[in-house]
Amino acid sequence: MVAEAEDTEDESYAIDCPSLATERLVMRAPRESDLEQLVTLADNRHVAEMLARMPHPYGETEGRTFLAMAASRRAGIVYALTLKDTGTFVGCAGLNTTDRGLELGYWIGEPHWKRGYATEAAHALVDLAFQRTSIQVLHASTRVINPASRRVIHKCGFQYAGQGMLNSIVAGQVPVERYRLDRKTWNSLRNWIHY
Repeated sequence: MVAEAEDTEDESYAIDCPSLATERLVMRAPRESDLEQLVTLADNRHVAEMLARMPHPYGETEGRTFLAMAASRRAGIVYALTLKDTGTFVGCAGLNTTDRGLELGYWIGEPHWKRGYATEAAHALVDLAFQRTSIQVLHASTRVINPASRRVIHKCGFQYAGQGMLNSIVAGQVPVERYRLDRKTWNSLRNWIHY
């Protein structure tokens, strides 16, 4: 069963795209100098199969299209995830406007998996979404075959909201699990962490 869309007509999704710094990451707008590393990491079928809009193969043309889309901010905000110490590009994360409302999304290049970068970036974006918008619910979804993404979502406090289907450019129609995090739960988690 697909989770029903929330009443989102009065919610504002406009968010500035400030640079963010976490313990190990600098999150900033993608730029032309990221192109080579972006293409290298994104040209991976294992990554593309888990996402809706990433094509495979992924070359310079796809990278330039992505950079233009990110700069336009038509569907939300996108961050390049780079390592604080070296500036190495490791993936992307963002907040996208969907038919359900604002949704968290992320991907990490395979050489950088299992290091906690997705969780670190997701925490920063969850905070940004609730601090800079009036949304009452933030959404996330993951392929049912992606336990690593599910762990990231759980670590951010999201609760299971049902199943649905996703149209992936690479994998076709695939089943996904949908999750939601409401403002009240986020506030409770933030207050609990500070004690």
